[in-house]
Amino acid sequence: MSPIVDQIKAIVEIDWVQTVLGALALLLVAKLADIVAKRVLLRVAQTVSRHTVWTWDDAFVEHGVFKRLAQMVPMLVIQFCVRFVPGIPDKYDAMVRNVALAFTVWFGVLAVSAMLSSVETLYANTVHGRMRSIKGYVQLIKIVLFLIGIIVVISALVDRSPLLLLSGLGAISAVLLLVFKDTILSLVASVQIASNDMLRVGDWITMREFNADGDVIDIALHTVKVQNFDKTITTIPTWRLISDSFQNWRGMQNTGARRIKRALFLDTGSVRFLDDEEVQNLRRFRLLDDYLVKKGEELSDWNGQLDEGFGDKVVNRRRLTNLGTFRAYAQAYLEHHPRVEHKLTAMVRQLDPGPTGVPLEMYCFADTTDWVTYEGIQGDMFDHLIAILPEFGLTVYQQPSGTDIRLALAKPDKALPDSVHEGSEESAGAG
Repeated sequence: MSPIVDQIKAIVEIDWVQTVLGALALLLVAKLADIVAKRVLLRVAQTVSRHTVWTWDDAFVEHGVFKRLAQMVPMLVIQFCVRFVPGIPDKYDAMVRNVALAFTVWFGVLAVSAMLSSVETLYANTVHGRMRSIKGYVQLIKIVLFLIGIIVVISALVDRSPLLLLSGLGAISAVLLLVFKDTILSLVASVQIASNDMLRVGDWITMREFNADGDVIDIALHTVKVQNFDKTITTIPTWRLISDSFQNWRGMQNTGARRIKRALFLDTGSVRFLDDEEVQNLRRFRLLDDYLVKKGEELSDWNGQLDEGFGDKVVNRRRLTNLGTFRAYAQAYLEHHPRVEHKLTAMVRQLDPGPTGVPLEMYCFADTTDWVTYEGIQGDMFDHLIAILPEFGLTVYQQPSGTDIRLALAKPDKALPDSVHEGSEESAGAG
């Protein structure tokens, strides 16, 4: 036997050299196991998932469940094979096994977390999942899972029972409650939101405190994301949806109709009684024919019951007003409008007069919730009502503009309406 071989054999027979070689061999085996797990088993799992009709395996691949499981293989090899390394002291043997166990537990926790994410994804693709999100519950389970995982990892590293660490948590419970205050509030809020069906993904909500006005795109444990109509994203703490008020437009969307609630502000000075000629002129409106006939009969009966000597005085007689007649026309217009939902309330009401005139409010529902179509229906409706006001002798209240003031100062006689001149002449004559 050559001297070189004898030297090598002598070196190999040294205890610490055998320990080093055994450790290198263990690391090599662990690396080979890692390669086999990732490049063979992982690829096999991905290939099989693509050729199956199931969806859960695709979700597992997407969220990396098999990848996390593959990461556990080399740790398991080290944990169970370190004992075969010759000459390793018991202290270091236990240390290596504990570290390998800690990594195994941690990769196992990550694998379970990925499984939970897969379950959430599978549920979100179902019919119920599109209406009610379980993301908050999944996140809560993950928090508990990671807390338990951290405790087990620490106990493995220090080689102590996890129960000893758990017993110490009671002493710092107040600190934990303070640290996880938002988590606890959000958990309670998530339960109430889900149990009372207050919010779903896809709902249109308005929350003015956060300048949120748009569609809910995500409901998590701690936050709810709202995509506003200007495409910005508003993040709202989940518990604020319980402590504060918000407006959910789901009911409107479910009915398929959207409310129109807008007022015309009419100039009080243009409100007056109608004479017989004007009443006859208004009979050409098809929408007013029934109203004028019934109202005429009602007024004739009323005026016919006046005592003798009072009935011939105009101030004692009931007469049609242009405002009341226009209100009847607007009511009939809503009732005959093809884009108004006639199963819901449709009315014209007069609000309290104020400094801006007499508000005449149109209250009805368009037969669509599409925003563009809805605005078109509402705009066409008020275009018509404003344009037809002169037929009733009414005008819309409008504050004078700079042009009006300049015209009044430049040509005061022509700027004033004829009614003002007539009133001035009557006043002068009476004087």
